[in-house]
Amino acid sequence: MAIITAEHLTLGYDSQAIIKDLHFSVNAGDYLCIVGANGSGKSTLMKTLLSLQPPMSGTIRFGDGLKQNEIGYLPQQTVVQRDFPASVREIVLSGCQARCGLRPFYNKEEKALAEQNMERMSITHLADRCYRELSGGQQQRVLLARALCATRKVLLLDEPVSGLDPKVTAEMYQLIKDLNKEGITIIMISHDIDAALNYSSHILHIGEHIFFGTRDQYLHSKTRRMFLEEEKGGEA
Repeated sequence: MAIITAEHLTLGYDSQAIIKDLHFSVNAGDYLCIVGANGSGKSTLMKTLLSLQPPMSGTIRFGDGLKQNEIGYLPQQTVVQRDFPASVREIVLSGCQARCGLRPFYNKEEKALAEQNMERMSITHLADRCYRELSGGQQQRVLLARALCATRKVLLLDEPVSGLDPKVTAEMYQLIKDLNKEGITIIMISHDIDAALNYSSHILHIGEHIFFGTRDQYLHSKTRRMFLEEEKGGEA
C-alpha cells in the first residue's frame, strides 16, 4: 500500500517551475533514491514532501496512517550546524519534540527512545560529548539517531554521505540499509548513481528526463543512458 503518492506535481520558486507533472508513489518498506543533475529539483522535492514548501500544482497524499510529524529527516549539514554547541544526548532527544506536544519537557518514554536510538547508531559512548567536537561520520550518526526519534516509518535523507571518506560512507550506507531491512521506508537524495543502484529498490530520476521505477528498470532505461552521456560530456 502506498504511504506517499505524488500526482501531477509541479515544483519551483517564484513562479519558475523546476519540475513539471511529476508522478511517483512510495510503498511501505521501499528504498527510493532520488537522483539527477545538480539544480534539477531534488532538494525542492524533499522540502515539498516535508511540507516546508508548497507545490505549485498537483498533490501529495499520505496513506497507511502516515502522519506528517511521523517522518524523520536528515538534512544536508551547513558549516554552522556542524559547529552546534550541544551535547549528543540533547541533539538526539530533540528528535522527540513532535511527540511532546505542548509539554515543555521530555518524559521517560522519550528519553528511553533517545537512548535506544543512540545504541542503534553505536554512539552511546558519545552521549555527553559536545556535538561540534565529533568527526563528520559521528555527527551523521547523531543526526540519524535524532531522525529515528521522530519516526518508526519513514526516513528522508538528503545526501547523507556528503563530505565523508570512503570507509565512513560505506558504514553509513550499511546503517541505512539495515534500517530499511528493519522495515523503515527510506527516501534518499543521492548524487552517487552507483550507490543508488547498489542499495535502492526504486529510483526517481528528475531533471530534463524523468524516470520512476524499480532499480532494475532504471539500470536498463534510456534516462540512465542519456544521463551518463551528459555527465561524460560535462567532464570532457
